[in-house]
Amino acid sequence: QMQLTESGGGSVQAGGSLRLSCAASIDIGSRYSMGWFRQAPDKEREGVAALDRDGTTDYAESVQGRFTISKDNAKNTLYLQMNSLKPEDSAMYYCAADRRPYTAFEALGRMTTHFGYRGQGTQVTVSS
Repeated sequence: QMQLTESGGGSVQAGGSLRLSCAASIDIGSRYSMGWFRQAPDKEREGVAALDRDGTTDYAESVQGRFTISKDNAKNTLYLQMNSLKPEDSAMYYCAADRRPYTAFEALGRMTTHFGYRGQGTQVTVSS
């Protein structure tokens, strides 16, 4: 059973940057659809960035051009580089994974409800 552990969250001022990491407990290779989603208080979970098994990415419109998802197979780690952060980016961020071969577009919309693995989350707070 794979475990996912996020890190890298914190508090930052608007315009700043953070890089989130998600370490997998097993060799993930290219066998998993992966992504990041977030949940702010009193809001629904939102898929933020997705990476399919072929390496194609997709992003929520709200973070397009500011966030970048990537993966280091040698380290079994998924990353989310977040630049030009805004107060509305404040949320708990989770990484998620699934063995099914979703496209990045499908993964973005389904990771909050269909992915079989998720971490415990890391908090991101952006102050104005």
